[in-house]
Amino acid sequence: MPEKPVYVLDANVIVSAVLLPHSVPRKAFDRACKQGQLAISEEVVNEIDEVLRRPRLNKYIHEEERIHFLMELLREAQLFRVACTVSDCRDPKDNKCLELAITSKASCIVSGDKDLLVLSPFRKIPVLTPSEFLNL
Repeated sequence: MPEKPVYVLDANVIVSAVLLPHSVPRKAFDRACKQGQLAISEEVVNEIDEVLRRPRLNKYIHEEERIHFLMELLREAQLFRVACTVSDCRDPKDNKCLELAITSKASCIVSGDKDLLVLSPFRKIPVLTPSEFLNL
């Protein structure tokens, strides 16, 4: 039986999936989890946690929901210890997504971030918007 494809979703796609349950990012998140293996790293989880803790998001997600989501994410996704460093992205904060993609041998990166999308393909790894990912 062939291995499941590995998908890297950037933190913004995952946050959008949590906050907007009927959105394209949520559909992409669900598809990645169902049809493949979601790859995460400690750095990406920390970024998701930090974003979801922002006071302006309290009206969209409660503390208990945030904790529950992060626990489910850690249970369902495969946690990778990033084994490389890159500086290819014009926004240095996005390099952690690229590093995770290399380490996990990702089939693709799903992102709405122009700083990542402009790199497609990144070392032969396609960088797709959530809509493009859903149309594969």
